[in-house]
Amino acid sequence: MGPNDAEIIIYGYVPSIALCALGIALFALALGAHMYRVLHHRIWSFLPLSLACLMEIVGYIFRTLSSVKDPYMIPYFVVQYFFIVVAPVLISASIYVCLSKLIRWAADVGFKRPSRFLLRPRLLLWVFIMADIVTSIVQIAGAALIGVAESNKNSPATANNILLAGLAVQTAAFMLFLYLYTTFAFQLGQDGGMRTQFGDIRPLLLAIGAASLLVLLRTVFRLAETSGGVFSYASTHESLFGSLEFAPIVAAVWILAIWHPGRWLPKTTSSSPALMGPMATVHV
Repeated sequence: MGPNDAEIIIYGYVPSIALCALGIALFALALGAHMYRVLHHRIWSFLPLSLACLMEIVGYIFRTLSSVKDPYMIPYFVVQYFFIVVAPVLISASIYVCLSKLIRWAADVGFKRPSRFLLRPRLLLWVFIMADIVTSIVQIAGAALIGVAESNKNSPATANNILLAGLAVQTAAFMLFLYLYTTFAFQLGQDGGMRTQFGDIRPLLLAIGAASLLVLLRTVFRLAETSGGVFSYASTHESLFGSLEFAPIVAAVWILAIWHPGRWLPKTTSSSPALMGPMATVHV
């Protein structure tokens, strides 16, 4: 074994080359779709969706290296974990941007019933983005410490608890976001004066909601996986990784590629509601 090898396979299995190849292919296609959308609609605030796809590609390339070269190699494990964990954070950030822009647009076109929690969209945006950044750093640190502990033949329990704490806070924060998003969408739909505008943007609202639920499913899986310990059933069965990590994120990026926010959201990055303009000009 090499100097960077653990005594055991930290994954709990040898990663499937088929799943890795499928991941690289699907995320590469999604990257192309998102780059086309960004360039076509010229709405640069959604470049993080393209970056998320690129990070997933890198993550699955390193899983491929684990599969075909050395599944014991700690750097391969840590690098793939970093990219696959951080990529959904960029998807979440784009979803937060959607809510922030939608709130400002709604105020501009006459929405009269916003919840008091939705009155400061820029603050909401940065609170949730910072929560994701901090919790992701904690998760990455925990994963790296697990690798170090295994390399030094020490117990990974403390490192796993650090990872678990980051996931728990991230899950709670995203559930709070979903509550606020659902509140906004429900109030928008209940406002009689917004009936036409609501009908126009309903496909976008449904797409954002579906993508958000898929990201939440993935985060809850990661939380359950980590709570069971490094070598729990969930951690050591790639079928669960494939169905509850890989598949939800693939579905989320493709939903946001097909029903891309750039088709509805205004191109301006101004924070002034008066400059936001109507969105109901492009339909699915």
